[in-house]
Amino acid sequence: MADPTSLRHAYAVLIGSRARAQAGYRASFALELLANVGLGLVEFAEVFVVFHNVRLFGGLDFTAAALVFGLSNLGFALGDLAVGNMDQVPQLIRSGTFDVLLLRPLPLLAQLATAELVLRRLGRAAFGAGVLAVALPLADVDWTAGRVALAVATPLAGAVLFGALFVTAGAVQFWLIDGAEFTSAFTYGSEYAGQFSAAVMPLPVRVLFTFVVPATFTGYLPALALLGLPGPAWLPAWLGWWVPLAALLAWLGALGAWRLGVRHYEGAGG
Repeated sequence: MADPTSLRHAYAVLIGSRARAQAGYRASFALELLANVGLGLVEFAEVFVVFHNVRLFGGLDFTAAALVFGLSNLGFALGDLAVGNMDQVPQLIRSGTFDVLLLRPLPLLAQLATAELVLRRLGRAAFGAGVLAVALPLADVDWTAGRVALAVATPLAGAVLFGALFVTAGAVQFWLIDGAEFTSAFTYGSEYAGQFSAAVMPLPVRVLFTFVVPATFTGYLPALALLGLPGPAWLPAWLGWWVPLAALLAWLGALGAWRLGVRHYEGAGG
């Protein structure tokens, strides 16, 4: 077993070299960052269009909806930056490259997470952080120490939650082999669902994106707790205070699914 300090140093060197390689092409890197900012802007434009026509949507005004969007969008961008490469698991399995990763004396998830550092995703994170920085001061929040801690913790917990969804989606590929489109409905679908008020969802969908795929914990429920608003049926506002626990449970479940999937894997064949 490799020394943990040596492993951390090796990963730091690897990540640093890949970051410098991408940033070295300055014009290309700047355009990719702007493209990801534009992607966030397009998503936020949908929220703006809705509130251009109505004053309240799902019990939220525009400022509250922007708060939900900022919390969830920033969490997704950070999770995507950390473990978004799990989308490549089907290709790695089909090509036999996954077998090579298994032979290396390094943690498998860490290898996949650092296989391709995509710094352009920072543009999307920056946009989400910008929306959040504007929405928080404008929102009608009765600030306490607990609410300050919740506002800081929510994007980090959201990153863990979305990261858990990416890892779970990667684990499912050991059975589906070519099920990337199916799992994307839950990973990227959760990102979309997390950016809006869950009050507009039918009850079965609301329950799905809370207790099965915990998208509402990334933005909507914490926003209710911050604003002191009541939640819809099956979603009491106090659930927003349990975001760190939801993130922990989601990550533990994802790691369990990942270990089970790796044990199930028998090789690419051929």
